[in-house]
Amino acid sequence: MKKVLAIIGAAAAGFAAGILTAPKSGKETRKDLKKKAVKLKADTEKVAGKAAAVAKDSVDSLKVGSRKVGDAVTETAKDVKGNVEKRFK
Repeated sequence: MKKVLAIIGAAAAGFAAGILTAPKSGKETRKDLKKKAVKLKADTEKVAGKAAAVAKDSVDSLKVGSRKVGDAVTETAKDVKGNVEKRFK
């Protein structure tokens, strides 16, 4: 995690240095920044949407799996109870 943060920090520092030394007017620089911010926001929303879909699928899979395990445990308990009752009658 620290490496990821270091890479992101280095990229941000490089980006900022590039903007400060760019041979563009302030108006052009602001326009470029806005364009990049809008793209970054769209990309972030896309990734977040994918992550939410994966999380939902995982939750649904866990629900189905736990239901199956619960049903198997219930059946096993019934079988054990039946066997015990037969044996001790």
